Amino acid sequence: MNLKQIRFALAVAQEQNFTRAAKRCHTVQSALSHQIAKLEEELGSPVFERTSRQVELTAAGRAFLAPAEQWLAAHNHLLDTMEALKGEIGGTLTVGTISTLNTIDLIGQLARFNQRYPLVNIRLYVAMSEKLLEDVQQARTDVAFVGLWPGDKEALAMPHKLLTDEPLVAMVSRDHPFAGRERLRLSELSQVPLVDFYQGSGARRQTDKAFFSEGITRHVSFEIDHIEWLENIVRKSLAAGIVPLSTAEHARGLVSIPIDSAIRRQVFCVWQHSLSAVAERFMAFSEEEFRVSP
Repeated sequence: MNLKQIRFALAVAQEQNFTRAAKRCHTVQSALSHQIAKLEEELGSPVFERTSRQVELTAAGRAFLAPAEQWLAAHNHLLDTMEALKGEIGGTLTVGTISTLNTIDLIGQLARFNQRYPLVNIRLYVAMSEKLLEDVQQARTDVAFVGLWPGDKEALAMPHKLLTDEPLVAMVSRDHPFAGRERLRLSELSQVPLVDFYQGSGARRQTDKAFFSEGITRHVSFEIDHIEWLENIVRKSLAAGIVPLSTAEHARGLVSIPIDSAIRRQVFCVWQHSLSAVAERFMAFSEEEFRVSP
């Protein structure tokens, strides 16, 4: 079993497709398949079950996944540490963020970090909070910025720091019937088409619980996974949205209205228990930028 085989196997597990995994690993599919076959031969069990539509992990594959991710993370940590000993900070920094992060200038901060440490390869991606928390927990991501409602704080099983606590507000187009209102009740919002994040996501659970706690049934007409979709749907007057105040303030041409409710959203910075040399340097730099301290 070697590093290449583990990288290839993890890529297939995440992509659920040999062709996409080969492209991601910058190799041809035949070479990737050959290495996976050698890995399965050494393990004595098939790692993947191939079907006509997708690739799924077997029971052995599921048992292999977590230790393989930990082994790869430890390997990357070791390489980063060795690079740091040379006097130059290099390696890869992986940062994840929600699409509604507006309270800090993350892109600007990464740009300044890049200027100070040009040898660091920065990988930034956008995902939902539950995915980001899982990625940090599984050592796939060094640092992430997530949004939770206060009742979800028990989900933070890793080091974290609260960055902001803000209310959720209604967001509508200028042509919407609610556009001239000074305040709204949840019962009123339940009477119009709504756009929200997809069922089961942390952001959706937050608003679902708010309506449920007041005994109100609502219907979400549009389910999305990125704030740009929500804003576009609201802008076309197809629905009203419920978003963090900072998101509404950054949405040009749309109207935000306070809600008579205690719905709030908290934004946290979370990071791994054991940081690589690159990630440690990023956290120290972040403390200078927006007071995030490990």
